[in-house]
Amino acid sequence: MTQRRQINWKRVQPHSLRHGSELCVRHASDRLNRSVEQIAEIMAEASHFTLYKWLESGRMPALKIRAFENACGADYMTQYLAHSAGYLLVKVPTGRQAKHRELNELSKFAHEVLGLLLEFYDSQEGLDEAVQAVTQLMEELAFQRGNIEKFKQPELL
Repeated sequence: MTQRRQINWKRVQPHSLRHGSELCVRHASDRLNRSVEQIAEIMAEASHFTLYKWLESGRMPALKIRAFENACGADYMTQYLAHSAGYLLVKVPTGRQAKHRELNELSKFAHEVLGLLLEFYDSQEGLDEAVQAVTQLMEELAFQRGNIEKFKQPELL
């Protein structure tokens, strides 16, 4: 029996729209214990066969993407669409104080990204990996920037 590799859901980046949908389904399975049939039911789709067809072809109607992502608890298709158009995605900051662990993880990731940059500039290899990592780091730093700005007036959750 083969085991599936554990995914770091905070760091994974989709490289295509179809890959984004696959990540959403896997996230729903791993984190929410939902099957494709359950996702289709939550989306209020007529049939899970329709959802399977969209996933297989990678051609989900744009009107269904947000409902699909909400049912999966992840937004990897939206991430791909934004990144492929050259945009960064920054979650809306809440103004809550960051925990030391979060900041330590961010610092560790920043060092990993710098390592990828050094490696790329030395060998010109790993271009896609470096671009994805830099994009992710920029988004996380932008979130922290917004969080600092909102810190004096946090939102009620």
